[in-house]
Amino acid sequence: MPEPTFEPRTATAAAAPNATPHAPAHTAVPTIVVVGHGMVGQRFLESLAERGLTPAAGGARVVVLCEEPRPAYDRVRLTSYFAGRTPEDLSLVEPDFLARHGIELYVGDPATAVDRAGRTVTARSGAVFPYDTLVLATGSYPFVPPVPGKDARGCFVYRTIEDLLAIEEYAKGAATGAVVGGGLLGLEAAGALKGLGLATHVVEFAPWLMPVQVDEGGGAALLRTIQDMGLTVHTGVGTQEVTADGDGAVAGMALSDGSSLAVDLVVFSAGVRPRDQLARECGLAVGERGGIVVDEECRTSDPAVFAIGECALTADGRVYGLVAPGYDMARTAAEVIAGGRSAFTGADLSTKLKLLGVDVASFGDAHGAAEGSLDVVYSDARAGVYKKLVIGPDGTLLGGVLVGDADQYGTLRPLTGTVLPVAPEQLVLPAGSGGSPVALGPGALPDEAVICSCHNVTKGAICEHTTLPEVKKCTKAGTGCGSCLKVIGQLMPSPEDAGLCGCFPYSRSELYEIVRTLEVTSFVELLDSHGREEARGGDGCEVCKPTVGSVIASLAPTVGASGYVLDGEQAALQDTNDHFLANLQRNGSYSIVPRIPGGEITPEKLIVIGEVARDFGLYTKITGGQRIDLFGARVDQLPLIWTRLVDAGFESGHAYGKSLRTVKSCVGQTWCRYGVQDSVKMAIDLELRYRGLRSPHKLKSAVSGCARECAEARGKDFGIIATAQGWNLYVGGNGGATPRHADLLAQDLIDAELVRLIDRFLMFYIRTADRLERTSAWLERIDGGLDHVRDVVVHDSLGLCEELERLMADHVAGYRDEWAETINDPERLRRFVTFVNAPDAPDPSVRFVPERDQIKPDLELLAGPVLAVRTLEGTAS
Repeated sequence: MPEPTFEPRTATAAAAPNATPHAPAHTAVPTIVVVGHGMVGQRFLESLAERGLTPAAGGARVVVLCEEPRPAYDRVRLTSYFAGRTPEDLSLVEPDFLARHGIELYVGDPATAVDRAGRTVTARSGAVFPYDTLVLATGSYPFVPPVPGKDARGCFVYRTIEDLLAIEEYAKGAATGAVVGGGLLGLEAAGALKGLGLATHVVEFAPWLMPVQVDEGGGAALLRTIQDMGLTVHTGVGTQEVTADGDGAVAGMALSDGSSLAVDLVVFSAGVRPRDQLARECGLAVGERGGIVVDEECRTSDPAVFAIGECALTADGRVYGLVAPGYDMARTAAEVIAGGRSAFTGADLSTKLKLLGVDVASFGDAHGAAEGSLDVVYSDARAGVYKKLVIGPDGTLLGGVLVGDADQYGTLRPLTGTVLPVAPEQLVLPAGSGGSPVALGPGALPDEAVICSCHNVTKGAICEHTTLPEVKKCTKAGTGCGSCLKVIGQLMPSPEDAGLCGCFPYSRSELYEIVRTLEVTSFVELLDSHGREEARGGDGCEVCKPTVGSVIASLAPTVGASGYVLDGEQAALQDTNDHFLANLQRNGSYSIVPRIPGGEITPEKLIVIGEVARDFGLYTKITGGQRIDLFGARVDQLPLIWTRLVDAGFESGHAYGKSLRTVKSCVGQTWCRYGVQDSVKMAIDLELRYRGLRSPHKLKSAVSGCARECAEARGKDFGIIATAQGWNLYVGGNGGATPRHADLLAQDLIDAELVRLIDRFLMFYIRTADRLERTSAWLERIDGGLDHVRDVVVHDSLGLCEELERLMADHVAGYRDEWAETINDPERLRRFVTFVNAPDAPDPSVRFVPERDQIKPDLELLAGPVLAVRTLEGTAS
C-alpha cells in the first residue's frame, strides 16, 4: 500500500491489496477517513483543525482519499484557468496545511468499497483503511443525456481541471463548438469555448437561460447580452443526437426542433447528479432520485458514517449543488464529530456571479412562488438590465432577480424576510427615470444580517475587524464565492488606502510605474504579483481591468506588449466601446468616426465618405471637433465600411477609446488675414503624432492661428495659440459640464520646443493621473498644481524629461492603425458578427425611421416595455 504522507502524493499501483495502515482501528487513537477532497472535503478538514481534531492537536488520525491527481481546488473559479490561472493558482490547500495538522492525503487513489461491518475503506490501490468515523464527500458527477453519439470523440464534460485540459487540447483542431445546457456551468463553458476561438452555440432545453436561478424576464435580458457577445443561443430545444464522421469524431448535432448544427466539439453541462454509488454498494440509505440520506447532523443511516456536500440528500429533502450549503454541512459534521451540537436544516440558495462579463444574481423566493406575492419589475432589454423584487402582501422582501446590474445584491439579500425601509420600486428604478431611485448601503443592515452566505458570517462579526485581510483570516468571509467582498469593503472603516480598488493596493500612477519598470505585459501577471493578497488568483473587477488595460496599451511599445487592444487577454480588459472599435449608440447600432487630422480633407475623401454613408444608409453629422461622424451601422457592417475607408486613406479616429480624439484648427495664416502662424499644419502634425495614444481619459486639442482664438484652444486638454514669435502652450482646459480654461504653461515656443513640451506634458499626465481623470482635474489635484507641472516638464526638476521623451518616441514609432490591422486579419474579423450561425443576418432589433432626408433610431421601439411598478399597501406612492 502507499505509505501515508503529510503531503499530497499519488498512490502506487503495486500496493499490496490487503495491507493494513499503520494505525489500527478502534484503538485509543480514533481514525477519521474522508472520502473525497473537493471544496467541501477541504472545508471539513479545516473545520476539524479549528476544533482540535487533527493529529497535530492530539486528536484523531485523519486520512483523506482523493480521486483527482491534485488536492482540492476552487471549482467555482474553474473557468479562470482559461484566463491564465494555473492549476496551482486554483488550489485551496495552503502549502503547509497538511503537514501542519498531520493529515494524510492520498491523491489519485479513490475509495472503491466500504465494509461497514468491519469499518474499513478500500482504495483503488488496494490499500485498506480502518475507520471509527467515515465522512463521504464524494460530490457529484456531470449528467450526460442518453443521446446517440454522446461518446463520440470530441464530446466532453466540464467539471474538473483534467476536463479543461482535454477541451483546450482538442479545441486546437476545432472551429465550432456547442454546449448542451444553459445553466451556470454551461454558460461558463460557452465563455471558455469562445475564448479558445471557437464559434459557440448554447443549447438549452428550458425556454430561457439559467432557468433555476432567474425567471423568464431575467433570462431574456441575459439572452440579449450574451447574443451581443457573439454566442448563438438555442432555447426551448433539446439535443436529439450527436453525429460523428467516419473516424468517430464529432461532426454535428441534431436538435429536437428538426434543425441541425455543424459542430466539431460538444461540451455536456446539463446538470449534475450526486455521487452515491459507494453508499449504495455498502447498503446506506439513498433517495429515490439519488443522494445519500442524512439527518440534521449529516449522519447517514449508519451512525458512524456522515455525508456532506453534493452527494447528500439533506433533512429538508434536497440535494444542494452550491458550495455554501456544502460548507455549512462540513461545519455541522465537524462539530458533531467533536462532540458538540449542530444541525443543518436547509440553506440559502442565493447566487451572485459574473457570466461572460454579465452580473447575474438571485436570492430568496426569486420565482415568486409564495402565495399572494407581488413582483416589482424594471426591465430594459436594450441595456440588458432586469431587476425584480418579490414582495409579500405585508411588504416583506421575499426574494429577487438581478441581471446586468447586481450592485445591490449584497444589501438586498441580507434584507430578505424583512420589511424594506423604503418603497421597493425605489430600489429598482434607474437614475434619471423620473422617479426617486434609492440605493441602500450596507449601513442599513442589522448586525444579525448574514453578509457572507458561504461561511454564514454576519455584519456584526465582520464589523469587529478593521481590514479585509483580517476579516478573511478571522471569519473566512469573502473567501468563498467572493460575491460579498464589495459589501465587506463598504463595512470597513475608511482607510488611508489610496489603492485603485479592492484588487490593488496601489494607485493608477503606482501601477503605471510597476508595469513600466518591471515590463509587465499581462493583467493576470500584475494581479498575481502586485494585487492585494485576497485578490490574487481572481479575475479583477470592472475598475482595475480597463485601467490596467489602458496602462499596458499606453506602454505597449516600451514593455513589449501587443499594441492591438483586442489581442488575447487585452480584449477582456477593454471598456464597452473598444470591444468593436466603435461607439455603441442608444439603439444598438454603432458610429464610424474616421480621423481627419486638423479638420483638413480633400474633395476626393469627402466623396468617399458621402458614398459610404449613402451605400450603407448612415446618418451623417459634422461634429464640433471638425470631423464627420457616420451613425447607424450594424456590428457586421463595421469591417465592410472600414475596408472602404482604409482603402481611401482614412484611419481610426479613436472616438471609442480613452485616447487622443482630435486636434482642431482654424485656417491660420495661409488663408486668414489675421493669422500669424500655420495652425493647420501644426494641428495635422500634432494629431498624427499623438493618434492612438491611450491615456487615463480622452484627450482633445486645438491650434489657433492668432489671438482671436477661433479654434477654442483654451477649452482643450492642451491648446496652442500662435504668436508673432511662435506658439503659446496652454494645458488643463476642457468643456463639458464643468468647463475650465486652460492655463499658460510656456510661451513664444518654436515648433520643436512646442512638440517637446507637449510630449513631456502628456507622458507626465499619463504617468501620474488617476483613472478617468481629465487633465483639468489632474492639474488641480496634483501637489503644486501648474507650478509643479511646469517645473517638471519645462525645467526638468525631477530629471524625468529624457525618459518622458523616450516613452513618447516609443509610442510614435510603434503606432499602428487598429482598423487597418483588423480588416487584414481574418481571425480578428470573426468577432464582428451579430449572429455566429448567420453572420450575414442583420440584427432585427436595430431599426430606423426617416427624418430630414436621413435616418434616426426608431424611438417607439426604443421606448421598450412599460415599467411595471405596483405600489403596495402601506408604502409611499
